[in-house]
Amino acid sequence: MPPEKREIFHSLNSWAEDNILVLLKPVEKCWQPNDFLPDSSSEGFNEQTMLNTLDAVRDETGASLTPWAVWTRAWTAEENRHGDLLNKYLYLSGRVDMKQIEKTIQYLIGSGMDPGTDKNPYLGFIYTSFQERATFISHGNTARLAKEHGDLKLAQICGIIAADEKRHETAYTKIVEKLFEIDPDGTVLALADMMRKKVSMPAHLMYDGRDENLFDHFSAVAQRLGVYTAKDYADILEFLVARWEVEKLTGLSGEGCKAQDYVCGLPARIRRLEERAHARAKQAPPVPFSWIYNREVKL
Repeated sequence: MPPEKREIFHSLNSWAEDNILVLLKPVEKCWQPNDFLPDSSSEGFNEQTMLNTLDAVRDETGASLTPWAVWTRAWTAEENRHGDLLNKYLYLSGRVDMKQIEKTIQYLIGSGMDPGTDKNPYLGFIYTSFQERATFISHGNTARLAKEHGDLKLAQICGIIAADEKRHETAYTKIVEKLFEIDPDGTVLALADMMRKKVSMPAHLMYDGRDENLFDHFSAVAQRLGVYTAKDYADILEFLVARWEVEKLTGLSGEGCKAQDYVCGLPARIRRLEERAHARAKQAPPVPFSWIYNREVKL
């Protein structure tokens, strides 16, 4: 990244301390997975039973005190509880093949992820703005479905995770909002670049040792159930374009104006593509999922 772009983030250190770190919760005030799970020592237990690669903001030492590094470590720690809680819930539910789930997790960690941010913090913060809103929506929808089907504990779990994701979304959208204020041309070019690449969810390299197209099949089920849909993707982009007032940007370069037009017109294009994809999805055969003992699920 050019030195002048790095300097933008260095100049924002004080701003980040005042505006971003305040969105973190002290550990002692954070919920923990055990708050929502049966107490294993109680008599009735058996019956109840990618940011640290970005230029200018990475944690260079593993214990850096810059606000960017403090945020990244604390954000990662907060996110870690989400997987822990859901993993333990699934284990205690007795309804899934935990060995297959654990294999999927190991494969996923081994495969890594490629969000397409190229070590560029502009792209990185745009990606996380989108991704955090997507997870806020998907966990919220899962909570709604769980409640409708009578699983109030899962609804509570997904609801509390969604609240975390909303707080994280607020932080990342504020960072990008500040970048638009300081460097509108560079930021709108980055937004267009990220959207041309398409925002892939962190688990897009998901594999369970059996299904080479596991993430596509998982996404198709999420689409059908209304957990996370192509409409949500378009809605998120539309929300962010409005939140950052992209249509109102002025004084852009020629390339910046083209990027502005592309981004502002993209939600409508995505919705048209969604209609075609929806028609094709109706013809897809059911597929087995190893997580639920190879039961077939309609896509």
